[in-house]
Amino acid sequence: MTRSPLETTYDDLPSELPIFPLAGVLLLPRGRLPLQIFEKRYLAMTQDALGTSQRLIGMIQPTEKETTQQTNHPPIYKIGCAGRITSFSEADDGRFLITLTGVCRFAVDAELPLAKGYRRVVPRWDGFAGDFDDPTAAEVDRTRLLGGLKEYFRANGISANWEAIEQAPDDRLVTSLAMICPFEPSEKQALLEAADLKACAHMMTTLIEMALLAHKGGEPARH
Repeated sequence: MTRSPLETTYDDLPSELPIFPLAGVLLLPRGRLPLQIFEKRYLAMTQDALGTSQRLIGMIQPTEKETTQQTNHPPIYKIGCAGRITSFSEADDGRFLITLTGVCRFAVDAELPLAKGYRRVVPRWDGFAGDFDDPTAAEVDRTRLLGGLKEYFRANGISANWEAIEQAPDDRLVTSLAMICPFEPSEKQALLEAADLKACAHMMTTLIEMALLAHKGGEPARH
C-alpha cells in the first residue's frame, strides 16, 4: 500500500504534545474521531496544532477520581493516543469542526506548563512503534465478536448497518466498534492499552459478553 507523503511516521513524532482530556472518548490508531471544538482554550489548541507540520493532538481520558473542583485540570490516565487533524472547518458561530485520525499511542512522561489555557505533555512513544505496523495480519474471532455484538446492540437500543459491519476488514471493525460502543471510561482505557489489535478484539468481546450477562441478571465472569 502506498503511503501518503503527509502521513505521520514514527520518526516524525514530536517531543511535546497538546492534550485534550475528554472522559469516555476513545481514539485508537487508524480510528477517525469527529470533534466539535468550542472552548476558548481548545480553539487556541486547534489553531496551534494546525500551525505545526504534523497537526497532532493527544486524546486522553481523565481518571475516574476526578472531582468537581478539578474539572479544569483533572488528573489523567498515563496512556493516550495522538491523532492528526485530517479535516477542518469553521462554523458560523466560531466552532471548529475537526476530525482526528489516530496515529500512535503515547505515555505521559511529564506535564508542561499551560499554553493559552490548554494542557501539554512530554509524550513517550517508545513501546508503541507497533501502532505503525500493518494491522491486517491480526487474528480476530469475528463469529464470536459479531454474535455477541448483535445481542449487545439490541440490548442497548443501538441500530447498525449490519451489511457494512460484516464486510468491514478486521482492523477497521475492531477499531470502530471499540470507539463507538458505550463502554465505561475505565473499559475504554483498557481497550486503548491492549497490546495489539488481537488483544483489543478479545477484550472487547469479553466486555460485550459480560455486559450481556449483567443485562440478563447474571453475575459477570471474573477474569
